[in-house]
Amino acid sequence: MSLASRLRFTFPGTNQLIISILIAGLGWVSGQALSHIDQDLRIMYTEYTLGAADLAHISADVIRYRNTIIRSLEAENQNTFERITESLPAQRARIQHAVDRYAAAGLRVSRSGRSEEKDIQAVRESLDQYFHVASKTVDLLSQEWRAGSVAEAAELRRKAEIHAADNGGPKVMQVSLALDRLLETVADVAKDMREAGTKTIVSTSYWIVGGSFFIALLNLFLSRTPTAPPLPSARPGETTHSGAPLGLPGEGSNPALRAD
Repeated sequence: MSLASRLRFTFPGTNQLIISILIAGLGWVSGQALSHIDQDLRIMYTEYTLGAADLAHISADVIRYRNTIIRSLEAENQNTFERITESLPAQRARIQHAVDRYAAAGLRVSRSGRSEEKDIQAVRESLDQYFHVASKTVDLLSQEWRAGSVAEAAELRRKAEIHAADNGGPKVMQVSLALDRLLETVADVAKDMREAGTKTIVSTSYWIVGGSFFIALLNLFLSRTPTAPPLPSARPGETTHSGAPLGLPGEGSNPALRAD
């Protein structure tokens, strides 16, 4: 058999086309489902696992910021005060950058109605209020070192301490509560995504198993071809298509039989 005859392609039949289309359709549905699951897993990691870690860092940074303010209240001289408070702008920028980075992600609403957008806005408002109070405390301490008398300096320090205790403490607690609510919402949304992914996996598995069995059964029935009836066997004495009688084996080749 020549190479050309071996490589010769024939147009598929109707049954083959039906089975091929079903297999391709099943593969496309499965691929779309798996792609959707992969996308949800990436979102859960980048926006929720890492996002929850960022939110935890925000809480720690706020506490560090608060401790820096308390340390500045205990400064013994102006140089120590300036050395302690010089890190406050960088700490504040890091906190706000973490909040903005999380807010830039795709914020969602859980099935229970919890909104990430509303909770992140509450965190921003509570942080702004706390930073405003902390800035007021730092301003009072700065005025202390520029005071004209010891009595005025003592009065400014007393006001700064009262302001930090009465206003700064509750604002820090407000920030902590807002972060807790946001973390609960993040966990609620992540739970919804996990349940949706599990449902997609189960339904896709059913489609794959059911479709595979259906295609297998369809292949069995569509591939069955009718068998041709057996040809009639030739018996002695029957004539051929030309009307001549069928000869016995060896007839016509033995001259003795022809003489008889």
